[in-house]
Amino acid sequence: MRAAWYEGFGPAADVLTVGEMADPAPGPGEVLVRVRASGINPSDVKLRAGARPGAVMAFPRVIPHSDGAGVIEAVGAGVDAARVGQRVWLWNAQWQRAFGTAAEYIALPAEQAVALPDQTAFHEAACFGIPAMTAWYGLFSDGPIEGQTILVTGGAGTVGRYACQMGKLGGARVITTVSSAEKAAHSMAEETINYREGDVEAQVMDMTDGAGVDRIVDVDFGANQATSLPIIKPGGVIASYASAADMTPTLQFYGFMFKNVTLRMLIVYQLDSVARRKGEAQLTRWLEAGALQHAVVRCGGLDDIAAAQDTVAAGAKLGTVVLDM
Repeated sequence: MRAAWYEGFGPAADVLTVGEMADPAPGPGEVLVRVRASGINPSDVKLRAGARPGAVMAFPRVIPHSDGAGVIEAVGAGVDAARVGQRVWLWNAQWQRAFGTAAEYIALPAEQAVALPDQTAFHEAACFGIPAMTAWYGLFSDGPIEGQTILVTGGAGTVGRYACQMGKLGGARVITTVSSAEKAAHSMAEETINYREGDVEAQVMDMTDGAGVDRIVDVDFGANQATSLPIIKPGGVIASYASAADMTPTLQFYGFMFKNVTLRMLIVYQLDSVARRKGEAQLTRWLEAGALQHAVVRCGGLDDIAAAQDTVAAGAKLGTVVLDM
């Protein structure tokens, strides 16, 4: 099979190689998937660059990318043979594993290949594993949100855009922060705040008649903590999936304590099986109903992987960068 890999950290163009590798075979409990689309997330790019603190190569050779979609072509022992030919989307393909979706084939545990409704394209499904599941869990990890008011910070991001849509589908009022009119339109939220042009705290409190919000789905905990504390309602939840601006923020403990706030720090790689099955089932229902819109940035094929990863690193495109395989 053709695949892309790296054997050391560094710039994409310097360390990524595209060439031939042996086809994988599904082991017990696994499926073999012919990959049709490979999604690239910021975490994939940071891992290849060695940007994580204390980063070391976990494997001598890595095929990158955790998200993707394709068709099951074979199954290992213990897997229902009826799954052969099934369209699927993939998650955690390269999480604590050497070989991800930047290849023509991948063998991985059967539960990590989720049935894909026919009306959803492969390049759309390659966005689900990290962005869509992060958005779902950030919104619904503490129960139903119907009737709540939710603030999604960074609504034009890959996670934020899904969260804006899913929040509305869940019956909540959704407000989001953005940095431009273009990003406001991209977010698909009905109520937006340009954080570069005004006081987010004041605008949220004005929009909610002084009540604040029930839940915050937060793209940058450290950067937003000073705003989050006054606007979160007593008993509210802040579900944060990143803190890039300040990776070790000083927690305003007593402020949150006296409001009885739940702080949920989440990473989609570590979802337990019960939560993941619930998320997969809800995503499937929305996909079957055509309820979600996907922001896909198609950046060519496998030979274009270095440029595509650089596109993600630059943050210049709105949406999830996807390679057609």
